[in-house]
Amino acid sequence: MLDFRMDTFLAVCRHMNFTKAARELHITQPAVTQHIHFIEKEYGIQLFSFQGKKISLTGEGRRLLGAVTTMKHDDIALRRMFDEEKTGERQLIFGVTMTIGEYVIGRYLASYIRRHPATRIRLSIANTEELLGKLDRGEIDFALVEGFFEKRDYDFRTFRREQYLGVCAPGFLQPQEKPRSFQDLFSNTLITREPGSGTREVLERALSEEGWGIGDFANVVEISNMGAIKMMAEGGGGIAFLYEAAVRGELERGSLVQVSLEGFPRYHDFTFIWRKNSLFAGQYMELLDEMAGSGAGPLQM
Repeated sequence: MLDFRMDTFLAVCRHMNFTKAARELHITQPAVTQHIHFIEKEYGIQLFSFQGKKISLTGEGRRLLGAVTTMKHDDIALRRMFDEEKTGERQLIFGVTMTIGEYVIGRYLASYIRRHPATRIRLSIANTEELLGKLDRGEIDFALVEGFFEKRDYDFRTFRREQYLGVCAPGFLQPQEKPRSFQDLFSNTLITREPGSGTREVLERALSEEGWGIGDFANVVEISNMGAIKMMAEGGGGIAFLYEAAVRGELERGSLVQVSLEGFPRYHDFTFIWRKNSLFAGQYMELLDEMAGSGAGPLQM
């Protein structure tokens, strides 16, 4: 069980403000200050640096935050594990990003539940940014993400590798256009996911490598639903950049075609992640290995 003063430290880190942390915890601001000073004295470090009213974590504070976040996560998971032992009921509580949730994970879960029919599964589908928050707060045990993440905060293994490509409706790009680079596409509408989405972040990084950004397209339509993005692209509403797993059926039917660009398609990892140095790391890796042997499809290690 974590010392209650660590909850104060976590609250200050969430808000980077002592007053807001006090308000969240329903204690006084002097009490927050006392708790932080106690931790600093206990470890012989300074947790925060101050510039006027602005505070930020020191290097030592950042390391403590990572460790305490993992301990908090494991404390929640451990309590649930003890409850499961009493009831004899096992649970898998995890999250996946949109593409993985809609087009990849289903067959793995089907295979898993056939072998473990008494397991309760609670699956959250959200963008990478939201899932990292859920993982840090202990709301999920692990996550499968397609986006980028701070590797210093998480342990991880590659789940599988996927092609990432541009698509549009047949005939949307005129034959004379023959685009070779992003710049050749900027006169068109881009259909993309919302900020925080792993699918969008891959595109943002690819554009940034060439000195461009999403705003360089003539128009940008943001849609949080993958099916709606594909329908708009199929209807000739613009160009979308998605994982091949999400558009495999449309490409086979011919309702979407690949946009050929130099350097595309790219390959990007879907990654299995959990809090760094978690007590449950062994269980998470066993689960990944079991999925790898399920016959549901190849996993890239």
